Amino acid sequence: MLAFFSGLGLGLSLIIAIGAQNAYVLRQGIRREHVLAVVIICALSDAVLIVAGVAGLGFVIERMPWLVVVAQWLGAAFLLAYGLLAARRALRGSDAGLHTDAGSRPQPGVRLAPVALTVLALTWLNPHVYLDTVLMLGSIAATHGDARWVFAAGAVCASILWFTALGYGARHLGRWLDTPRAWRILDGAIAVIMIAIAVSLVVQAVSG
Repeated sequence: MLAFFSGLGLGLSLIIAIGAQNAYVLRQGIRREHVLAVVIICALSDAVLIVAGVAGLGFVIERMPWLVVVAQWLGAAFLLAYGLLAARRALRGSDAGLHTDAGSRPQPGVRLAPVALTVLALTWLNPHVYLDTVLMLGSIAATHGDARWVFAAGAVCASILWFTALGYGARHLGRWLDTPRAWRILDGAIAVIMIAIAVSLVVQAVSG
């Protein structure tokens, strides 16, 4: 059980930090748009990456560092584009704040495909996920020997707990975000986060 709780604790410490993925999950949770799908995609993606890391994919990444560089440039481009869209919403405003009482159902006209593709891109085009979830977590799991898969199970549970809490807990913020001005502020904050991460990825790719 020690290995399980070690994986749970490390998984939470790596995933709770504010980032592009968490910001998007938070936004979807507040808007109550396809929250279940977003939570499932994030948790399953993390599970796949954790299993890959424990299975030895981290060794491949160490031997082929250019894979991380490619992810840095692709991730930077996507985050910059998404950040600019969020900035445009912040400047122009939207009617997002007028629908926070719609329950857990997706808002009319909001299709699942764009939401799913966005959360997949935010997850898989993030180079830090390969360095942290695959390389670091996989390396630490290896120190647990035969209990490494118990460690991995703890880390997977951490992802499930976090994304479920973030996605479904965010809806309680809707009462404070029921005006267009509040949503413009939120979109402005998301734009800053996305663009800042994009810039940091470019700096890392250039300096690396």
